[in-house]
Amino acid sequence: MASRRALVAGAGLGLLPPLRPALAQTRPGAPSYPDRPVRVVVPYAAGGGNDILARIYGQKLSEALGQPFVIDNRPGASAVIGTESVIRARPDGLTLLVHASGPVLSEKGAGKPAYDLQSDLVPIAVLGAFPGMLLVRGDSPHRSVADLVAWLRANPARANYGTGGTGFQLLGAYFGQRAGLALENIVYRSSTEGITALIADDVAFALSDPGPARAPVEGGRARPLAVTAARRMDAYPEVPTMVEAGFPDFVVDYWIGLFAPPGLPEDILRRLHDEVRRAAALPDVRQRLALNSVEPDSRDPAAFARAVRANAAFWIDVAQRAGISLER
Repeated sequence: MASRRALVAGAGLGLLPPLRPALAQTRPGAPSYPDRPVRVVVPYAAGGGNDILARIYGQKLSEALGQPFVIDNRPGASAVIGTESVIRARPDGLTLLVHASGPVLSEKGAGKPAYDLQSDLVPIAVLGAFPGMLLVRGDSPHRSVADLVAWLRANPARANYGTGGTGFQLLGAYFGQRAGLALENIVYRSSTEGITALIADDVAFALSDPGPARAPVEGGRARPLAVTAARRMDAYPEVPTMVEAGFPDFVVDYWIGLFAPPGLPEDILRRLHDEVRRAAALPDVRQRLALNSVEPDSRDPAAFARAVRANAAFWIDVAQRAGISLER
């Protein structure tokens, strides 16, 4: 199977079909943007990573553009409720969406996802990127991914892992495919609960984004064995990548991005993208991102759109190989 890294690289080399037109041209004589408050829909509950990044950047966009960017948390139905409200909104830049990478689930029996992030929305900017992290208990005898894999092979009845949702469930399926392991996923309501289950010895390992792992790792209750980034994280310089751990091309990145309804005028897209990039360069924003183990990402809208498509194709392939349903 093509690796995540290969898919992203292929997208950058233009090996994917051309993007369908999603942007309107600049509007002659249009009023300055924005001329009213902007609603930023977060289709997840308050307090999570998407909400945190929406508020960090919303504050900076409000300061830069002179209008409030109001965060509107609309969780439910695996992000479908909030996302569909943005897809149906006017493409005037006054309704935006903050959405995470990962598979889009479909209604049971529908046969296709509820929406397509690339064709039903306009990707504007990546607000932050982060890898997956593979964790064991702080007192675990496993000091490397190789140690863990050997133990899982010798103890198939305990070959399970905890996650906080479908995105990391599929990461575990991909890990199992690459390592030649049959793994059982135990799904919890959040990554934090998955790590708590690990600490309680209810699962053999956990997969999470680095943010929820920070406190347990610093407290010695959990130990990261590897991250799925292309290079070691600044926040965890002692933790190897999965490539360094012996899995060539095992590079999986996650992102949280800013989107708009289809038909967004190109001048508004460029203005929003440029302001997000300016905000990401500010020292206080970088500090707040680092506290959440998130790194800024400078991809332009076209590169972001290619990444959205490659991301969807990658996870669909992993799910099909693992026999995992993407229905909700």
